[in-house]
Amino acid sequence: MAPPRKALIAVSSAHAVLYPEGKETGLCITEALHPFNVFRNAGFEVDLISETGTYQPDWLSQQEEWLRDEDRRVWEDHKSQFRSKLDNLLKPSDVKPENYGLLFAFAGHASLIDYPTAKGLQEIAAKIYANGGIISAVCHGGAIFPGIIDPSTNKSIIHGKRVTGFTKLKRKRVSLTQSKVGDGPQLKRPLPMQVQYVS
Repeated sequence: MAPPRKALIAVSSAHAVLYPEGKETGLCITEALHPFNVFRNAGFEVDLISETGTYQPDWLSQQEEWLRDEDRRVWEDHKSQFRSKLDNLLKPSDVKPENYGLLFAFAGHASLIDYPTAKGLQEIAAKIYANGGIISAVCHGGAIFPGIIDPSTNKSIIHGKRVTGFTKLKRKRVSLTQSKVGDGPQLKRPLPMQVQYVS
């Protein structure tokens, strides 16, 4: 039987000072909004979740050069489907994993703070995976993978697999190596800042 056509987008509930003048990182708006739109356009019902059922928007992702036109309109409209789901964010105890066929871990620097220890999200992802569903991420979102345990092997779902993501070298190139946010998993990439995927 095919997994349900229902997607769960995980977002970070963490935030930390990352930018000048004490501005904080948090939810990178378009890294959640764009997948939300892609999944809905592909016919998926989409829900949003964080480890605590809370979020804080990333300061930079709200600036004009990062949040343009239609994306800004959706973000500022609390009645839009995306913003309404964010304003009523789910937490792990609200979710039945068997109802979902896909978990997508959004990224942003804040995901490095809570994803490695987000046991609720990791358990949901493990159940979706065990039921034949898809577990995916973008950029820093791969920080959740090591903690998602395949119940058939008792090892991480990425054990022995090749994955992509935001590497330490890429962080260095964008001057984030001294941030308080931490390091993501060691992932395979040919060169930083080039598009690559593994399917």
